[in-house]
Amino acid sequence: MTDTPEYTPPKVWSWTKPNGGRFENINRPTAGATHEKKLPVGRHPLQLYSLGTPNGVKVTIMLEELLALGHKGAEYDAWLIKIGDGDQFGSGFVAANPNSKIPALVDRSGPKPIRVFETGAILMYLAEKFGEFLPTEPAARAECLSWLFWQMGSTPYIGGGFGHFYAYAPIKIEYAIDRFAMETKRLLDVLEARGERVCRGPCLHDRRHCHLSLVWRAGQVRAIWCDRVPGGGRVQERPALGRHDLREAARQARAHGQPPFRRALEPAARAPRRQRL
Repeated sequence: MTDTPEYTPPKVWSWTKPNGGRFENINRPTAGATHEKKLPVGRHPLQLYSLGTPNGVKVTIMLEELLALGHKGAEYDAWLIKIGDGDQFGSGFVAANPNSKIPALVDRSGPKPIRVFETGAILMYLAEKFGEFLPTEPAARAECLSWLFWQMGSTPYIGGGFGHFYAYAPIKIEYAIDRFAMETKRLLDVLEARGERVCRGPCLHDRRHCHLSLVWRAGQVRAIWCDRVPGGGRVQERPALGRHDLREAARQARAHGQPPFRRALEPAARAPRRQRL
């Protein structure tokens, strides 16, 4: 561990100084708003507050898929939350998500606004609201929810941890990089094994048939992101994932009549439609 200075952890940790790194100006050990700032509200039923990150784009894909299926109630306004500037700590966003993480959704289609935060909760809320993607048959529903919670409980933290320690941490810690890189590769291997079946069947290109399509696509986004970090997930090592880089995904979407995925992932429109994120 030659890159790591000697450090003895305290018995009780306390925040005595900024921790350095790219996000030093916004990292803190307390929750809540740091400033007053109302969230903008557009004219559509759903208000999405997000950013075009691997996690944020999942809800975009879902909304675009719902619109392509003809659900007019899925029309939405998307608003940019600049996490590097601390927008997520504004009072309006904290009211939508007390955890100050993107994305957050506010459903204004009913008499009283409904807030939904955490990506998995938003995907499940939209699936149940519009009756799409989430099966009702017990075995299929259990399988769907298992993969939904897998991609929420594993990939964001592990993939994000790899990116942080590899690219953003102020010092290079060999153990942390090795640990997160190993787990990232393992998770991509799990998805690769699942993807072999998905890619060979009809469900990747049939929105109504494949309740796992959003999980698979979210995994593709994460894999592509890791692949662009030196030493990352290496999509090229995984045929099922590797055949779907951004441009290939767009081409496949056009070929199979699926513009939503293309709109969500093309470089000029990686984020929601109403405002480029």
